[in-house]
Amino acid sequence: MTRDEILKAPSMPAFSPSYPHGPYRFIRREYLIITYETDPEALRAALPEPLEPAPGNLAYYEWMKMPDSSGFGDYEESGSAIVASYKGEPCNYSVQMYLDDEPPITAGREIWGFPKKYGVPRLKVMKDTLTGTLHYDEERVAMGTMTYKHHSLEDQLDKVREGIGQLNVNLKLIPDVDGGVKVAQLVGYRLKDITVHGAWEGDARLHLIPHVNCRVADLPVRRIVRARHQIVDFTLPYGHVLHDYLA
Repeated sequence: MTRDEILKAPSMPAFSPSYPHGPYRFIRREYLIITYETDPEALRAALPEPLEPAPGNLAYYEWMKMPDSSGFGDYEESGSAIVASYKGEPCNYSVQMYLDDEPPITAGREIWGFPKKYGVPRLKVMKDTLTGTLHYDEERVAMGTMTYKHHSLEDQLDKVREGIGQLNVNLKLIPDVDGGVKVAQLVGYRLKDITVHGAWEGDARLHLIPHVNCRVADLPVRRIVRARHQIVDFTLPYGHVLHDYLA
């Protein structure tokens, strides 16, 4: 393998890469997003500086079903995030994510710094209820339920699209070969080429169970604020560095 061949490899292992070069297109990605008020001290402890919490101490828990993802395949994902701001600009900060497919775990961590670990999330319609569950090491650690398509947002799809396209932020940490810190960055990215096939709101409930290695319950639920069910297409482009902790 020559130097040029090595530098053209999209990912490790070079002989059989985990994922191809991007950007990455997602078709009919389905979401259940439950936004809630949480404990302000727990929220601040999970939110890296210089990000600031948005008013109301808001976090959200989401399930995502990806049936058609270029380079990654068919998989599901679940995790928590914080509604925040970066230098006054609204953003969403990813706290933790759990999914059941190796390529997007590896690519997510290596490229954008997504906080991904292996878990078994599931999102499905159970009779009249949109239901999300997350199992970690065979234990259920999260369950979310929402009324199924009770309130359509058909007349607000432009607003939904704008929200999907706002700034998202991850904390990217990569160790050096000596165990020190090689990369410590806040990474920003924006989804693009967004098509909203449908969006709905309704009543919801969220149950998070404490687990030492899957700490979704560390941002406790104080009050459900809103719930959203949506189906969208978009492209995930590469990101950019917002803040370098080693600079």
